[in-house]
Amino acid sequence: MNEISIFALIFSAIRLATPLIFAALGGMFSERSGVINIALEGLMLAGAFTGAVITYEAGNPYLGLLAGMVAGAALAFVYAIACIKFQADQVVSGMAINFLMIGLPAVISGAIYDSSGSTPQIDKVYLLPEFFNRLSLASILAFALVPVCWYVLYKTPFGLRLRATGENPAAADAAGVKVIKLRYFAVVLSGVLAAAGGAYLSIGQSSLFTRNMTAGRGYIALAALILAKWRPVPVLLACLFFGLTEALTIQLGNIKLPSGENVPIQFIQIIPYVLTIIVLAGFIGLSRAPKALGVPYRKEK
Repeated sequence: MNEISIFALIFSAIRLATPLIFAALGGMFSERSGVINIALEGLMLAGAFTGAVITYEAGNPYLGLLAGMVAGAALAFVYAIACIKFQADQVVSGMAINFLMIGLPAVISGAIYDSSGSTPQIDKVYLLPEFFNRLSLASILAFALVPVCWYVLYKTPFGLRLRATGENPAAADAAGVKVIKLRYFAVVLSGVLAAAGGAYLSIGQSSLFTRNMTAGRGYIALAALILAKWRPVPVLLACLFFGLTEALTIQLGNIKLPSGENVPIQFIQIIPYVLTIIVLAGFIGLSRAPKALGVPYRKEK
């Protein structure tokens, strides 16, 4: 592989890692507060669909990105009500959100555009800008978010309360922390960030929304979060690793077998997901989750 192709591979890995970084950082806040966020996939789809529709209708990618984040916040709030107020099973509720967002955009798109498979193509001038024709503004924001999240998590009273809530909500409550409100805020914030990653897919990487276009990226972001042990800087590195594996699969599309035929596309496409399973199988036992993760909390009266 020559120098130019390596350079291109690095930028490709950054672009592909960008939505994962947004989603994983969002999941970090939710899970640090004690709420499992399996719904990252659905939240990304909400952001991708809303971002594409608003960008197409308004002709403004920034408005589309903002609208996608609002949609993610609204959906995350519904998820938070189910998990926090009604203490529904967090994994089941998260999967319900994911299944909902596989079908709901198709229904809405079919009603608005007479096409359930995808939204109309967005004019290229209305997409998020790129610098040097390689790096999107969203990628720069994703990288900038990492030190911000680190500072918030470890150097602010909010971060201390958030971590305390995820470790021992009863003790945090006794110390005056409003555990329920903090968990609501953390889950909604995770929806905002995950939806930003989804919006980047439709108005940054692509130029339209297609059904289930996240293709499991929400689950990969969750895997990156677990691999990173719920810490911001390792989250960045884990997401870059998964972005690199996806970039390599694109390069593998040009490799031919000894018989002269191309490597089967199905084999290439499963590589990132197989690596995700292998990495989780090897590292999940070494990761210590927040002690109260997945445990509902109801304040005693």
